[in-house]
Amino acid sequence: MDGARPGKDQDAKDQGGERLAALTPGMVIPYGGDRLARVSPELAGAFRPGDQLIVLQDSGTLLHVPAAQKAIAADAVGRAQTAFARMGEVSDDQITAFFDAFADRLADEAAWTAIAQANAADVARAQQKGRSTTRLAVSPAMRADMIAGLRAWRDSAPARGRVVEAIDHPGWRVEQLSAALGVVAFVFEGRPNVFADATGVLRAGNSVVFRIGSDALGTARAIVAEALDPAIAAAGLPPGSAVLVDSAEHAAGWAMFGDPRLGLAVARGSGPAVTQLGGIARQAGVPVSLHGTGGAWMAADASADPERLFAAVFHSLDRKVCNTLNVFCVTRDGAEALIPVFLAALDQAGARGGHGVKLHVVEGDEGVLPPEWRTAQVQVSRAGGVKAEPKVEILPLSELGREWEWEQTPEVTLKVVADLEEAVRLFNRYSPQFAASLISTDPDAHARFYATINAPFVGDGFTRWVDGQYALNKPELGLSNWEFGRLFARGGVLAGDGVFTVRARVSQSDIHLDRGGAPTPARRA
Repeated sequence: MDGARPGKDQDAKDQGGERLAALTPGMVIPYGGDRLARVSPELAGAFRPGDQLIVLQDSGTLLHVPAAQKAIAADAVGRAQTAFARMGEVSDDQITAFFDAFADRLADEAAWTAIAQANAADVARAQQKGRSTTRLAVSPAMRADMIAGLRAWRDSAPARGRVVEAIDHPGWRVEQLSAALGVVAFVFEGRPNVFADATGVLRAGNSVVFRIGSDALGTARAIVAEALDPAIAAAGLPPGSAVLVDSAEHAAGWAMFGDPRLGLAVARGSGPAVTQLGGIARQAGVPVSLHGTGGAWMAADASADPERLFAAVFHSLDRKVCNTLNVFCVTRDGAEALIPVFLAALDQAGARGGHGVKLHVVEGDEGVLPPEWRTAQVQVSRAGGVKAEPKVEILPLSELGREWEWEQTPEVTLKVVADLEEAVRLFNRYSPQFAASLISTDPDAHARFYATINAPFVGDGFTRWVDGQYALNKPELGLSNWEFGRLFARGGVLAGDGVFTVRARVSQSDIHLDRGGAPTPARRA
């Protein structure tokens, strides 16, 4: 016998506790140090021995992870961890060869045909469920971007062993060198291009494990089979260098983010889901990069150049992504001249998509709109189909930060403000603190705007520049807003070569160094 008492698991005993084997309805679960949650009858009935209960300490949310989903996630992280242990033996040339082979496989017509067929099936299933497919469907442009991103990593300088700092002392030298961090985990919405981008962490010698949204799981499986796994094998990288968590269940993502073996957890998707995932990872002691809520804000004052404003609005509404224009604030003294420009740009953006435009105006500001806007109807393209809706709807101020998720019909909120200072206050209170743009010809206004607005991305024109591959020539792994606080020692664009740690290495030329000043004694024979 191993000394464990009956009913105890030895591993649990070693960790100082018993295994949770069952839940009962109404069972009290402490959280947050001084609060209580209660188990629902549904959760109690579903829980089985071997399952896991994750208790979010900020909200008391109880998340059920079935044993099968826990095992899928643990196996994927374990494979990635085993691969990472061998990445130190892999040359930078091999990593370069991986990106080249991955890109070549996506460029291969036979491989892409199989991927496109899997994607078409994913899109059809999502449409049957009435779900949005604007980010799910692959296209020639998406394919080209994926290939270009992989080739950019192929051509980038090796990220490992870069000298971050060097300090010379008499008789010795210390170098601070970049080094691989470990296993990086991703959970992201059903966007196949992000699947390819996530492999960028291999450039710095990391390994990666990811879970994609259920809508795109078939596409992801095809990419793995047709391009990713063949590229890993061709380059001679360790099996498991990039691993898909092959599950459509959210519980698999929860289990993955709760695995303390991770070096970094990256979440992209809807706001509540990302917040939840971030809480799970933080509780496990895993650093996070989160981006769950987007929508860019734009402000304009009376000095704004109308041509610049028109162009900035129009070009910020080409399609719905996180940095699409979501809220427009105009100062009261500029409203009469600039609102017609803003509305004209909206109409042109709507015409480009072929489905008009939808405007929300904050309650009390509707009087600035012409009567023909306030009474008009528009055909709005929704995930469930096209439907007739009012062109303008009134929005309470408390909803100012709401992000509009649209298909082909641009959807924006308008707010009239007393001055730019009010626009900044509203942004800092209601927005996800992500991207902000100011249209003004006043240099002092731009300086005050940048100094006071709590955004990692600030511009003076269109908002759609917030993209790693577009702005920094680096495929992004994720963007981070400041909704969850500012980031420590890094920018809001997370790129593959930005996932690293720092190691110190010393070169000692004077063998007689001694911290106490003692001379080297004579060596005895």
